[in-house]
Amino acid sequence: MDLDVLNMFVIAGGTLAIPILAFVASFLLWPSALIRIYYWYWRRALGMQVRYANYDDYQFCYSYRGRPGYRPSILMLHGFSAHKDMWLSIVKFLPKNLHLVCVDMPGHEGTTRSALDDYSISGQAKRIHQFVECIKLNRRPFHLVGTSMGGNVAGVYAAQYPEDICSLTLICPAGLPSTTDSKFIKQLRELQESERIDRIPLIPSTPEEMADMLKLCSYVRFKVPQQILQGLVDVRIPHNDFYRKLFLEIVDEKSRHSLHENMSKIKAPTQVIWGKQDQVLDVSGASVLASAIPDCHMYILENCGHSVVVERPRKTANLILEFLALLHSTDNNKKQA
Repeated sequence: MDLDVLNMFVIAGGTLAIPILAFVASFLLWPSALIRIYYWYWRRALGMQVRYANYDDYQFCYSYRGRPGYRPSILMLHGFSAHKDMWLSIVKFLPKNLHLVCVDMPGHEGTTRSALDDYSISGQAKRIHQFVECIKLNRRPFHLVGTSMGGNVAGVYAAQYPEDICSLTLICPAGLPSTTDSKFIKQLRELQESERIDRIPLIPSTPEEMADMLKLCSYVRFKVPQQILQGLVDVRIPHNDFYRKLFLEIVDEKSRHSLHENMSKIKAPTQVIWGKQDQVLDVSGASVLASAIPDCHMYILENCGHSVVVERPRKTANLILEFLALLHSTDNNKKQA
């Protein structure tokens, strides 16, 4: 073989080997960095742009796609210890011409974290209202989506700021009393009795605890490599003290049943989506909401746990779109009548 040709292959092979070796090194040594890159790439691929909004000295971080149009904008509120990128799996199945906004909840990811802030559910609802006003999202009523803790906040928001929203989707929301204790509630009771409340199952600090949390939150069993489990833990550990403080705040008497206390005030058409095999918040909560909210559409997903957004993203996106289409059709019929 000609020496120049051989050199060309060596150079080409070396050029390809560098990113491959970098990827392997990141996977083995810095899995948390790889996870951040993954979310960055996914946001770019889906056309989501990250922006910041300020209310006095308070900063909100959010991502968005599209512009406000004739269809309602959609604001999405994530759950406890998550972040705005958890919605990317659903964003993938939503039309690109919809105006979508995913915000980091108070104290999470890029949004301000302050020891002086009120992290109760009503306090978080007030903060989200400030965010909405900052970006002028309420120029027209918007559709509000919330899951778990974010569902609790979304429901309280809908009750307290009814003029801001046109409709509401609650996905396995917290804030409801239950006649049936979930596996998670039973675990909490056991920890309280043994005075080990610092070992909260939703705040893992080891790969093994992370694997247990994923099993608790999902009916579908995902095979997650040890390195990725380590990366997920590494990303969370610096925030665990905050998560503990926040958790104790939202399970306190002031916030524990916030959604239940406000659900009778919700006047917007409401959609409730719940995983039938939810081990964190019992599915019986769906019936509680359906009986209290006048225009409530309930959907129970078979073979699905608490992490509905991750386990059934396409189905969830379709249910939201069908719900919005139904409301649009109903509005048109009223106008024609």
